[in-house]
Amino acid sequence: MECRPPWEPDAINAEWIQFPIARLRFVASKKQWSLYWRDRNLAFHRYERVPSTFAIEELLAEIDWDPTGILWG
Repeated sequence: MECRPPWEPDAINAEWIQFPIARLRFVASKKQWSLYWRDRNLAFHRYERVPSTFAIEELLAEIDWDPTGILWG
């Protein structure tokens, strides 16, 4: 999740804007994690660049690296 300050400069007590950039899903029957990216219409899609994995750290590393620019822009 990306967090941004409020757009209104006068808003002293305004909350920060939270913008989801990715979703991690766990499939219990397979005991695997999958990565999803969000489009401009707020819909999530399977991130096909990396396969589902038992190690969530691999997906977190892919989010940080973001070689395609689809997550962080």
